[in-house]
Amino acid sequence: MAEIQVVIVTPETTTLDQSCEFVAVPLIDGEIGILQDHAPMIGRLGPGELRVRGGGKVQSFYVDGGFVQVNNNIISVLTNKCIPAAHVDLAAARTALGEAESQPGNTSELSELRNRAIAQAKAQIKMADKS
Repeated sequence: MAEIQVVIVTPETTTLDQSCEFVAVPLIDGEIGILQDHAPMIGRLGPGELRVRGGGKVQSFYVDGGFVQVNNNIISVLTNKCIPAAHVDLAAARTALGEAESQPGNTSELSELRNRAIAQAKAQIKMADKS
């Protein structure tokens, strides 16, 4: 099977740097799947599940938004947070959702921050429920 390189980078570390066959990333307006020889692109990530398939297994990660670039069979993901799916804490995500929903949204900036925190918590809950 044809292979591509995927690199996931957070401010603290390089979370993943390996060859794979397929990557699915959560964009702000939906999910996109990437195979070998995908057209060059840059996309804005939304919070959600990033899946990497290679070597007969699938690895899942929670990513907290950021950017993805595809060029010359290299997928570069830049995100603030990347957590292996098995390490997503359901109780913490539910607590974060409750806190986010109780935040004020009386200005456009506060409303945007509140909505982002709610989306992040819901994405983590969805991933934890899958595990």
